[in-house]
Amino acid sequence: MISFREAEDVAGLAVVDDIERRQFKFETESPVTHASTDVAHFHFPVDEAVVVDTDRLHLSNLVATYVRDDAGAMLEAIDPLSVAEFDEGTYSVEICGPIKTYLRVEGPLTISAGIDEVTVESASEVRIGARSHHKHPETTITTTMEPRDLMRAVSAFSSALKTTSPERSYPTLRGHPPTIERGDELDVPDVLDVPETGLRIELPPNVSYIYPAASLAYYLGARIVPGSSPRIVAENGYTYQLDGPRGYESTLERVLKHVFTLDCVTRTEGYYEVELHERNGVEANVDVDFERLYELSPSERLVEYLEIPFEAVEDQIPAWKLTTHVAPTDENVELLPFLVNDLATIRMPAGQSVTASEAQVAAINEFTRENDFTRSAVGSRNDTGDLGTPSLVQPETTDSIEQAWAGDNVPVGASKASVQAYRNKLEREVSEGDIEITVVCNDHAMAEERGIAEEVYGSRDEFPFEVNIYRDLSKDALKAVLETDMDFLHYIGHIDENGFQCSDGRLDATELDDVGVDAFLLNACRSYEQGMSLIENGAIGGVVTLSEVINSGAVRVGRTMVRLLNQGFPLRAALDIAKERSIVGGQYIVVGDGNVDVVQLESVAPMLFELATLDGGKFELAVKAYPTESRNLGTILRFLFNENVNYIGSGELERWILTRDQLWQVLDQEALPVIVDGEFCWSDEIEIGEL
Repeated sequence: MISFREAEDVAGLAVVDDIERRQFKFETESPVTHASTDVAHFHFPVDEAVVVDTDRLHLSNLVATYVRDDAGAMLEAIDPLSVAEFDEGTYSVEICGPIKTYLRVEGPLTISAGIDEVTVESASEVRIGARSHHKHPETTITTTMEPRDLMRAVSAFSSALKTTSPERSYPTLRGHPPTIERGDELDVPDVLDVPETGLRIELPPNVSYIYPAASLAYYLGARIVPGSSPRIVAENGYTYQLDGPRGYESTLERVLKHVFTLDCVTRTEGYYEVELHERNGVEANVDVDFERLYELSPSERLVEYLEIPFEAVEDQIPAWKLTTHVAPTDENVELLPFLVNDLATIRMPAGQSVTASEAQVAAINEFTRENDFTRSAVGSRNDTGDLGTPSLVQPETTDSIEQAWAGDNVPVGASKASVQAYRNKLEREVSEGDIEITVVCNDHAMAEERGIAEEVYGSRDEFPFEVNIYRDLSKDALKAVLETDMDFLHYIGHIDENGFQCSDGRLDATELDDVGVDAFLLNACRSYEQGMSLIENGAIGGVVTLSEVINSGAVRVGRTMVRLLNQGFPLRAALDIAKERSIVGGQYIVVGDGNVDVVQLESVAPMLFELATLDGGKFELAVKAYPTESRNLGTILRFLFNENVNYIGSGELERWILTRDQLWQVLDQEALPVIVDGEFCWSDEIEIGEL
């Protein structure tokens, strides 16, 4: 997965993850050669390592950087706009870029950081090791649907944890659970090493109890066993009831969030001794000895966590990434490992049925006001009726950033989960070529969106792109495009219940032999069924529409999606922002795996800024961070204007009052989506002096 190559456009070395399509570039003063070296030289695990004869490595972007001694103890976290010097000795420099990278150097050592760069200088050759963020299941568990077999199968998920210390709250130390297949008998492979934590979760032997407990059991390293009532039992006999007054599922959710947040706080006593905003908040409410908690066993630590009032921690819990509504069907057991990999809270389905007409009211109002045309195919129904529209359901609201639905009907305002999409992702092959993006516009009346896409995709010069633009394709030509291996397809045109409209008729995606597209945006009316067919035939994730969409509204959604995807936002996060840009945004949903992205993210996490101008040349800035698959729950963020404090990077972090100069430093780093006094724009479009 990890390879090292000579940088193409500058003197230096590129670290490349060929599966995740990520790269990380070290610039040197002159061209360098590299040779393989033993990964055992590094204190932390790496996939591959090389040695380079250079005394200076430069990174043209600012990333979290930590310096440790030869034993792994942290010496210093490198702050922006600072210089750190170290005497003779052996050092490990941890660089938290798009690919986890470690440098092993002999001192003396100097590290300098600017606003958007880091430079490492040493007296000798440098060993460079890297580890992919890619997570792949170790093996597959076979299970029957007998509840006791299911309990043993789900209990084995925690074999993927790389630690049971509080550091399990870091996403890189939570491995992907083994996949599940249904069979005639239970088979948990011997290779799975399930941790002995002294914890168990007793549940009534029923699928409706087992599915919601999967994420908590995985995270705690707890065995699920039959019991008369749901409860956690520790090895010292301590019990905690899970069927409290808020109900079983809500109690499970509270415990998971409570324990996870306290792990994030307690881990500051371990490998990363940094000031954490959330720790300050907890300590203001309760007196806790986190140093002592860090040294306890998993069972002892959990007991002490659960004795801390939830109210003392509640305000510090990060916004949860994903809530999934999972029907207790046999086939959905195969979905559990993928949801647990996201640390999703899992609920039984609850929602309200809605008709397509009800869901379309806003879109129809816009149509009446603007006298616009819809993107329905010629000859298909083009009114407020429900013909060709799937049965819709509105899931009950949650406080998670994202929602997914795994049950009958099609969700409004949530993703439609598909186990096939996740399996397609696991089968993704290594690709060493450029990132391939294809734009297809099959209607000349929609050329505006095609022009936007053509201008934006591939505009980031530092990353290798190959962008193909097609117009007015025939059925055979579009079939060939869809069956070609590519990273992303942006389709602009007409779709109805019979398929994609082409220059010579309709192409039905169910007739495709094999879909080579990884991710897609089908910006056309009623594209849900065709999008699901792409998923079933090989795609990983995409954005589709549930009913008619007005052209001007579709252009606004498409324009925003283009830029967000090009900046590295994954599908679900991009749609969360883009759908707010148009009244028809509610007609769009994600199908398949909403974690899939198209290009590499420049910053540590996708972020949306909200800016309000105040009197006296001051500004209020709010930041909303979106967890991703590789930068999932537990990732920490730090900002130039508050450089000494770290945040658990999920949801709205805090609101700051900034000067004009501080604001300029923030907005000048990269193109970021910003809402300025209620108006959406991009940071590179803002004239600071005019605010």
